[in-house]
Amino acid sequence: MTDDIREIFEQAGCEGALCVQPLEGDAEFGLRADEPVVPASVVKVQVALEAETSFAEGRLDPCERVTLSAAGRTPGPVGISLFNDDAVLSWRDMVVLMLTISDNHTTDALLRRVGADALNATAMRLGLTGTVIESDLQTMLDSIGEDLGCASWKDSLAWAAGASAEEMAHADERLLASRALDPSQGTRTTPRDMVDLLRLIWTDQAGPAAACERVRAVMERQLTRHRIASGFRLPVRVAAKSGSLVGVIRNEIGVISYPDGRRYAAAVFTRSRPGSDDAAISRAIGAVTAQAVAALQDTGA
Repeated sequence: MTDDIREIFEQAGCEGALCVQPLEGDAEFGLRADEPVVPASVVKVQVALEAETSFAEGRLDPCERVTLSAAGRTPGPVGISLFNDDAVLSWRDMVVLMLTISDNHTTDALLRRVGADALNATAMRLGLTGTVIESDLQTMLDSIGEDLGCASWKDSLAWAAGASAEEMAHADERLLASRALDPSQGTRTTPRDMVDLLRLIWTDQAGPAAACERVRAVMERQLTRHRIASGFRLPVRVAAKSGSLVGVIRNEIGVISYPDGRRYAAAVFTRSRPGSDDAAISRAIGAVTAQAVAALQDTGA
């Protein structure tokens, strides 16, 4: 079965790692499950858990109105990152934008409010020993720009707009060697850690029950449905969080729930060269998850 999984990844044009476990029991299907990977926006589940725990424990008012200034906004392809004007949101509504459409600016606002140290302390408390958040998203993106020879991420985009094909080819090689794409230097996790996190959230062991329930509920509303969810059909339900970075990293973690009560936590991480087929890799994420779940079901898990 692992050879079949590797072949699916290879045919899609990427390398892959995954871990899939039933929420009840000790069975597992894994491929490179303990190897460090770049999480990209998958870290937003950790940010959401920390924020929701702060709400539940009374350390942060979820209804507090916060002005998100248009100046210095964290770049991103959706949401607040695209706004021209200041926006006013509550902390709890920022969690919704962060998990449903993967909004980058609300992520950084929340991360800076709760603190990366707190997120890392929670990861250690939960036994996620391979998971470390090194910085907020803005700092991570700027480090990519610096590794490309520019002053910042914004400057790298301006440079790329006028670069030749040859210059872009050289930039792609530098991109692949950037700190943010190296799990030994940047923010990192493992497939097994993320499955452990999901199991803890789904069993109310990751924090207060109200916090875990809220994270589960919002993950069920993620807009992206073309990765893990593409491998399953209704009435099977998928609650997930995807992550992508600079056309190289494409990931997703989530819980697959069957009508008969069987539930499976899955974490799939991929890496490819710039210019790879995004749709093919996203379909591969769904296909390998479906095969792994089927293999576990064949064993009675």
